Amino acid sequence: MKTILIVDDSPSILMSMAFILASTAEYATVQARNGVEALALLRGAQKVDAMITDLNMPQMDGITLIRQARQLSSCRFIPFLVLTTESQPAIKAEAKAAGATGWLVKPVKAPDLLGVLRKMLA
Repeated sequence: MKTILIVDDSPSILMSMAFILASTAEYATVQARNGVEALALLRGAQKVDAMITDLNMPQMDGITLIRQARQLSSCRFIPFLVLTTESQPAIKAEAKAAGATGWLVKPVKAPDLLGVLRKMLA
């Protein structure tokens, strides 16, 4: 079973993403409410196979999180999926330059999310 770190400041998004991922029996989830919490998990003993992150969060945004997580040896090669309401090409390019693997715009449908994750983790 793959472990996915979900990072979002919205409790309802965290809950819905965890529900979608758990419904397949393919994924376990770990959750963080912002980039600071996520980095603490990643720097600790928490091993993850992929991360889904929002862009706009308090304390640390998603691009900064991706950039800093990519510095960790445990995160150099895992996929990072950005899940956000933003869709501007410049922001997408910045996220990709930081190390994002994929991008989905909220609201996301379960089949779309699961399809992207399966491709990224294949």
